[in-house]
Parts: sequence; C-alpha cells; structure tokens
Amino acid sequence: MNNVINVGVLGLGTVGSGVVHILKEHYKKIALDTGYEVKVKTVVVRDLEKERDVCIDGIVVTSHVDEVLNDSNIDIVVEVMGGIEEAKQHIVKALRNKKHVVTANKDLMAVYGAELLQLANDNDCDLCYEASVAGGIPVLRGLTDGLASDQIEKIMGIVNGTTNYMLTKMSQNGWSYEEALQEAQKLGFAESDPTADVDGLDAARKVAILANLGFSMNVSLDDVQVRGIRKVEKEDLQMAEKLGFTMKLIGKAEKQGSAIHLSVEPTLLPSHHPLSNVNNEFNAVYVHGQAVGEVMFYGPGAGKLPTGSAVVSDIISIVKNMNQVPKNKSALKEPEPYELQGDEEVVSKYFLRISLRDEPGMLQKITECFVNYSVSLKEVIQLPLNRELAEVVVVTHQTSKYQFERVLGAIEDVASEINSYYIIEEEKQYV
Repeated sequence: MNNVINVGVLGLGTVGSGVVHILKEHYKKIALDTGYEVKVKTVVVRDLEKERDVCIDGIVVTSHVDEVLNDSNIDIVVEVMGGIEEAKQHIVKALRNKKHVVTANKDLMAVYGAELLQLANDNDCDLCYEASVAGGIPVLRGLTDGLASDQIEKIMGIVNGTTNYMLTKMSQNGWSYEEALQEAQKLGFAESDPTADVDGLDAARKVAILANLGFSMNVSLDDVQVRGIRKVEKEDLQMAEKLGFTMKLIGKAEKQGSAIHLSVEPTLLPSHHPLSNVNNEFNAVYVHGQAVGEVMFYGPGAGKLPTGSAVVSDIISIVKNMNQVPKNKSALKEPEPYELQGDEEVVSKYFLRISLRDEPGMLQKITECFVNYSVSLKEVIQLPLNRELAEVVVVTHQTSKYQFERVLGAIEDVASEINSYYIIEEEKQYV
C-alpha cells in the first residue's frame, strides 16, 4: 500500500459536499492521525452542469458510477446518494470489488444492513454507517466500541430533527402543527413531502439500526410500532406542561431477556428528564447499560458538516484498520434470537385529553370505562371548552398497553375526540 488512500464519493448533495469539504480542509490532521494522505479522487453526480458550493479542484467529476466502482486505485467508496435499491447495487458491487464502503443511508441499512455487513465481511472489507443515525453524534461507535463490554438494556432518544423542531416550536411559541410544519419546510428541516418525518418512519429506521447494534439482533423495520405527530395539537403540549411533562417524539428499543419492544411515538417526559431539554433540530440518544448505568449522546442530528463529519470519521476508522492483521471487520455478530413483547407485557402510565359533550353524567361514563378494565387513575381534570363541549384530562397509573387499548375503544363510544400519549416513568433517577 502506498501512502495515499483514494476515496470515491457517490453523490455531491448536502452530505457529499460536507464530506469533500472536510477531507480538503482537515487533510493535514487526517494525515497525522492515520499516516496516510486521504483524498477524494472521483465524485459521481447526476448533473454535470450543476454549480457546486464546494471546491472540487483536482477531483474527477463524472456521471458514470463505474468510474468509481471499477477503479482499482480507489480504496474507499462513500455512498451518499440516497435511495435504497440503486444504492444497494452500488454498495454490493463496491464490496465485491474489494472496496471498503461508508454510507449515511439509514433507509438502506434499516432494510439490508445485515445482508450488506455479511457481504463486507465475506470480502474482507469494512462497511461503516455512523452517519445513518443522528447525524454528527457518534452513537453507533459509542455502542460498538465505548460500551462494548456492557449489556445494553434500553436505548431511547430523539432521532428526528424535523419533528423535534416542530414540537419545540409548538410548545415554546404556541404554534399549531400546520404552522410548525410550514416553518420547518421553509428552513429546510422538512421536505415538501414530510411523510417520513412526521409519521415517524425516519425515526423507526433509526430505531431498527440502534436495536440491531445495541442488542446484537437482526430486527426488522416491521417490528417497530410507529405513531407520528400528525394528530398532536398544541393544546396537548400545553396541558402536558401544566402537569410537569414535555412532549417529544421518542424512538425506543427495550430488552428484557430475549423479548424486545421497539416503538416510535409521541411521548411525555418528566420536565427534569435530560431528553426534555433537547430542543429544535438537535438529537439525543439515551442508553441504559447494565454496568455503566445511564449515558446520553447529544448533538446536531443532521446538516452538511455534522453528517459529513460522521462520514469522514468512518473513513478514518477504515484507514486505521487497513493494515491490521487480522483486519477489524464490520460490526456484524451472530444475531441473538428474539421475540417481540406482547401488548400485555408493555406497561406504562398514559395521558389522555378527551373532548366530550358537556352534559351531566358524562364524566361518570368516562370513569366507568377505566373501572371496567381495571385501569386506575392518578389524576382527572375537567375543563369547560364551550357551551356544548367539555375537556377531561386523565393521567393513569401504570397499566398494560393491552388494557389501555381496550379502555380507548370504550371511550371512543362516548367521547368526541381523544388524544393519548405514553408517559415515561416519573420516578426514574436521571443523569
């Protein structure tokens, strides 16, 4: 091996531009850290005529991906083009051509991660994907390296900056969901089609990746129970705050024995919980290990330079591994068997905001719905809305998700509208 490591980059959008910028700006530091000159040799783009906001002097720019994949002088391929099937094809070809790969593609890794990691190992290559979860936060390396000796029991966090920005503004500014979404789109945090963000799909993909690494399991995206924030109203946040809670879209992976529970849903956190103070587009991942206890990773969850920094960190890791014997292979372990927890085993407190006709006996009917399914109430508040409607806010004691769903079904026959949210336990001692 000579003292130059050549990198080929597939895609020169936001993240790709960040990667090229950092490799150019930090080349001296990277050379000192690795002992090699790491440089971008070729970049693949779809539009050769498009103006770029990054210096590409000395870099071959092409629209033909094989100029990277078939180039024997390129050591590392960086996939930042997005999409799933086409990106997978390119990564497969790169690995079969004995090239190491770095990707920031959470959609791809959530679906094909185990398959691609196995292919990387079979070809004695590294496949790294730190930037696929939480942008510039080194949470994946934290799980695989920093907490390698520990038994991870729970991973939960705010892993979607768009929805966190929206919930922050709905809470702090009193904006409606529609107003918060419009501003997020204006600032570039949300796409014109925000479905993946606001419906929780983006966060679910990251939960699957975190669970696979943290628990050494090969979970499916279909294993994640997902509910987004479309139905969240500013009144939910306002009432929750009066009761000492903050609402966040929380992705959670929890393990008890061989049983796991994976979810993404709007969640009420006690105001003193560390995640309650993660605002705007920032992300945070909260990990509980058997030995270490509680650890939190916090930082920017997206953006040109934060995500680019995570990609370049993976490149540096690969370069350092290249001369090791045996090689430090990709983070692929024999997956442990698992089963999903049933709704009877998932236990929590719940918050409900219920609109109903302002008539005598209506509160009693609501209360009976809880009594009939043995769900005890911690707090009940009744508020007038207008001449015809009243609002009832309920906080339950702990109950199973199965019982709670039965209560909701009964209340639907009585109420005009119901908004309900999971509550993280209040008595937990936090870092």
